[in-house]
Amino acid sequence: MDIIVQIFGVIAGFSFLIFVHEFGHFLIAKMCKIRILTFAFGFGPDVIKYVYKDTKYCLKSIPLGGFVEMAGENPQEITGASGEYLSLQWYKKIFISLAGSISNYIMAFLFFIFIFNTWGVSTISTDCSIGSVVENYPAAIAGLKPKDKILSVNGININTWDDLVVNLKDKVNRKISFVVRRGDSTFALNMIVVKNPETRTGVIGVNPAIIKEKVRLLKSAYLGAKFLIFQTTRTIVYLANKIISLEKPDVTGPIGVLQVMLSATKAGMQNYLSFIALVSVALGLFNLFPLPLLDGGMVVLLFIEGIIGKKMSTNFTKIYNIVGLVFIISVFLFVTYNDFLKLGVCNLFKE
Repeated sequence: MDIIVQIFGVIAGFSFLIFVHEFGHFLIAKMCKIRILTFAFGFGPDVIKYVYKDTKYCLKSIPLGGFVEMAGENPQEITGASGEYLSLQWYKKIFISLAGSISNYIMAFLFFIFIFNTWGVSTISTDCSIGSVVENYPAAIAGLKPKDKILSVNGININTWDDLVVNLKDKVNRKISFVVRRGDSTFALNMIVVKNPETRTGVIGVNPAIIKEKVRLLKSAYLGAKFLIFQTTRTIVYLANKIISLEKPDVTGPIGVLQVMLSATKAGMQNYLSFIALVSVALGLFNLFPLPLLDGGMVVLLFIEGIIGKKMSTNFTKIYNIVGLVFIISVFLFVTYNDFLKLGVCNLFKE
């Protein structure tokens, strides 16, 4: 039963993200007086459909995403009647192209506000209060417990976690004396510091206590906007650095995203909504990249149209979109191959 719920959560999450993206295009197209022929949720045969003012609203049999069909999108179908997409001014078409990504960003922003306002903000304790003890490490063997507070190391006062890290990093394999407070009592004990296999510095196997801070609505909005900007700029800077240095970026493909989303559904509503919001940011940003076939690539074409004062030829647009299709398929294959490498699938074909 649990796996069914998880699969449903993944399908619902992806469908909702793509639906929000397409709804943005739909809404701005309507505002620009474009005739919408079809606004669909999903793909395949119609399950439910309703026609209102010449627009067919339908639920399809495969509930993955959706699409908007506008009158006059195909050059061969232009009749010159009002409400056709290709007859629209170039700057209005830019608004329609940008609307999908903007919708994803707005949705992510609202999700972040809800998450911060509902679950608050997690911060590390300012003092050296223990949140958890790692099994089989010196702290666990010595009997330290969550909520204990480390007061000193070898007679040196410990006020923050940075103090503890500094005083242990070069003490590998040495016996160190600690003073610890538990409730109202204080006691001393000795531990032999061990080496962290990753950082190769001294540790005793304790993690900081996490403090949950309640956040009001206004601050939630501020934190949501701040995190949205951080996530966007971090992604752009990371990709730019990889391109400049001609290095292969470590990106996650559809299989990896599915795997993480399945894990998020297991971890609870907060993690699930957080991941949906992050994917919404990624989807919105990806579609803004100035690549053929993406919304960003369409914006580039439309800007050129605005500058030169005439529409691009049909042949040029076809070639432009074919190049974009080849590039996107190549990226898709690359990130999917990366996913297989991370899962170890490729090792099955090695001797």
